Amino acid sequence: MTIIDVVQVLGGLVVFLLGIDMLSAAMEEMAGSQIQAWLERMTSNSFKAAAFGAAATSILQSSSLLMVTMIGLINANLLSLEQAVGVMLGQEIGTTLTGQLVAFNIGDYLFGVLIVGYVLQEMGEKGSWGALGKALLGIGIVFLGLETMKSGVGALTEQPWVQTWLIAMGASVLPGLIAGAVLTALIQSSSAMTGLVIALGNANAISLPCAIALILGANIGTCVTGLFASAHSSKSGRQASMAQIIINLVGVALFFPFVGPYAGLVAKTSGSLARQIANAHSIFNVAVSLILFPFTGAIVGVTKRLVPSRPQQHRLVTQFLDENLLKLPSVALQEAAKELVRTGQLAGQMLTSAQGALLDMDEAAIDSVLAREAQDIDPLCAEIERFVDRLLRGHLSEKQRRRCFQLKHLITDIERVADLTENLAQAGQERIRDNIPFSPQAQVELREFIPQVSRVWMLAVKALESGDKGIARAVVEGEDKIDQMERKLRAAHGQRLESGICTPRADILFVETLRNLERIGDHADNLGISVLRN
Repeated sequence: MTIIDVVQVLGGLVVFLLGIDMLSAAMEEMAGSQIQAWLERMTSNSFKAAAFGAAATSILQSSSLLMVTMIGLINANLLSLEQAVGVMLGQEIGTTLTGQLVAFNIGDYLFGVLIVGYVLQEMGEKGSWGALGKALLGIGIVFLGLETMKSGVGALTEQPWVQTWLIAMGASVLPGLIAGAVLTALIQSSSAMTGLVIALGNANAISLPCAIALILGANIGTCVTGLFASAHSSKSGRQASMAQIIINLVGVALFFPFVGPYAGLVAKTSGSLARQIANAHSIFNVAVSLILFPFTGAIVGVTKRLVPSRPQQHRLVTQFLDENLLKLPSVALQEAAKELVRTGQLAGQMLTSAQGALLDMDEAAIDSVLAREAQDIDPLCAEIERFVDRLLRGHLSEKQRRRCFQLKHLITDIERVADLTENLAQAGQERIRDNIPFSPQAQVELREFIPQVSRVWMLAVKALESGDKGIARAVVEGEDKIDQMERKLRAAHGQRLESGICTPRADILFVETLRNLERIGDHADNLGISVLRN
């Protein structure tokens, strides 16, 4: 029976983790965009950063998920180490919600929660009701896992070797501390470890001091996730992981010598052992955050001394993307959009340089356009597309999935604009090589047409960045003017060709230039329409 009981406990733990993942995904779906807004507004100082950390962890139900995402934000230069330490202190508070939640005994209502969650999810599959249903399903599955673990633990505690192990942990808190750290490192979830400890408490299989020791160990073991995430990270990312280790080690060191008296104090907070364990977890985390908050600067200073800089081995292509952001799709999509806007701005700079490349036959401008297309635009578009493709392989809401496909289409538009601008620079090369003249009138017309196309393109990029539908409508109107202007210039050019003012070689280059510029206008129009439809 021992093997069956062990499998039941492990199976319950897996179900618990599945429920946490489902709850986290549902909450991220409901509040993900709000998390991004908080991130931008609430990390300006340590107090706001701590508030953000507490709120985000309470919503996401995973301090590990937030930690990994935070390392991604640091790598993307969107979060400083000082801000990250504030967030960490806040997430210590936010993570206590899970323990308080699972300490409730809802066994009699468990299947009712699951039924309601399933009905809501099926009825409102693509709306907020669907996300709420998924959240309720996640909560129900969390408690189902907890009940399964509790049942298996109850049978296991009747085994002599388990009783011997529990007595040993009760006699000394050190084995419990080590066991908590190792188990949490293995399952990479302090929430799951807290749930397991509470399941032990529900089965009266563990003493409160032993439970506190396991929880203290879990705070050390949870650092492993951040450590793995920062292994190939920037210096700041590795410093963030070290800061988390320092915070948790200092917190454990402060409480470890006083586990006995602390257990006596916590025992007075409730008559239920499960609730006592949840309260011990909450009091510990809140107290550590409050104690260490005034020392945020000192933690940052020590961290910077402990983690030396590592020489940069290769040129960074992207500014806002990092693999760790994939853990939080709402943030990942926002940063992918920022990277896309930056790429569009670079394409706009190419277009500005293209005028000098084509009309002035400026070799420096030609080299600038060709180098930017090969060294910046092409690698950026490839990285953004790869990032979005990886995001699509994860768990996304229908709205997030549509946004991913929209970004992929926009990547194509921006890459094509860069290619068309490269054509203009290559036309300049051809003019230099074969000494092809443009008539004065053609020069005047193109000096008016190219800036007009450039203005509409940069307006489209601005609409993409701001989401402003008024600007997007101006882009659509601007593209209509580009079409009209292209037809007018083509007609005027035909008259010059008939009168012999324009040479056949110049005719080909001029017509191709008009075609390239008109197609750039089409891609700007695509960006504007995308904003109007989003």
